[in-house]
Amino acid sequence: MGFAVSVAAGVAFALGKPFEGGFLILFSGVFDILDGGVARAKGRITPFGGVLDSVCDRYSDGLMFLGIIAGAVNGRLVLPPIMQIESWLWAGFALIGSFLVSYTRARAESAGCQKLSVGIAERTERMIILALGALFSFLGWALVLIAIFSHITIIQRVLRAKRILNKPSEPVVQKP
Repeated sequence: MGFAVSVAAGVAFALGKPFEGGFLILFSGVFDILDGGVARAKGRITPFGGVLDSVCDRYSDGLMFLGIIAGAVNGRLVLPPIMQIESWLWAGFALIGSFLVSYTRARAESAGCQKLSVGIAERTERMIILALGALFSFLGWALVLIAIFSHITIIQRVLRAKRILNKPSEPVVQKP
């Protein structure tokens, strides 16, 4: 359900309706919280469910940012340039950063890092910034913040993964 609401948010942005898009982002967050809670309450948490949830989150993020890009490019979403960079390009930087925050964590964890949730811009923070920016008419600046914070988070995660994965391992002692 949260995925469907996120798709609607992307469509709202593409149609030049940032307030509605921001509201829908917050609404989709409610479903994200509920689906995990319902799964836990019913004892239906599975590894596949976690994978599916992550994939749906990436699609949701991508479609929301693509909606913003489409709205900015088609002229329905009026966002002035910030620091002489068009807002659709900031949205692209935010999209890349959002995907790489998740990828960096997944890749580091598959390489042996335990739960690598370090960083200042997890998905929840990015979505809150995006929603508030859309609701209060500073969507362009919200995109700038997400772009910058997500790339800082990537750097934080890469450095933490390097520190963890390059630690000398303890020698294995064979018991007689």
